[in-house]
Amino acid sequence: MTIKNYDELSSLELDTLKEIGSIGTGNAANSLSSLIGKTVRIQQPEVRIMGYNEAIEWIGGPEEITAGVLVKMSGQISGIMLSVQQLNFVNLVLESMLGRGVENYFGLHEMESSALVEVGNIMISTFINALSSLASIDIELTVPAFTVDMQGAIMTVPMAEYGGQSDYIMTIGGNFICNGKEIPCRLLLSPDIRSLNFLLRKLGVSSGE
Repeated sequence: MTIKNYDELSSLELDTLKEIGSIGTGNAANSLSSLIGKTVRIQQPEVRIMGYNEAIEWIGGPEEITAGVLVKMSGQISGIMLSVQQLNFVNLVLESMLGRGVENYFGLHEMESSALVEVGNIMISTFINALSSLASIDIELTVPAFTVDMQGAIMTVPMAEYGGQSDYIMTIGGNFICNGKEIPCRLLLSPDIRSLNFLLRKLGVSSGE
């Protein structure tokens, strides 16, 4: 059956998406480990379908300042993927790659921002490559966009792109473990409804036309 909204997903379809989330974040953790030269693993990620307002609260609230790396998907799947980079994640990356961290997001200059874009882009690309391989589909990615803003403002991008189709978004979260510390991993994946139905059919869990 073709779904018209994320909240129509069956338990089998949700379980399949959760498995993709688990594999994708595992691959993203491996990529992060290679980039920063440290062992990184990820706890079992939680994949949920949330309303936009709930998702904003999940990543810290609408007024919390954060960094975000956003990539748009095209080809057989259309949509966006957003990597939310909270400050402890930012400093893990910067201290490993540049030998220094920042006290707040206002300390991010061109070199620091470039490092964060590189890491966010590779993590997203690794996740999407895993999705492409599992479903045997072709997905093209745009050049990543980077921003530092209140989380409510960052979330207006997927809301503006796809809010007319659905009030829900897929959230993928867990904790990276590095040097004995837990570092939040927050990813948001939003394929449009046509793409979601196509993906589920390719994965063999939906027969909708």
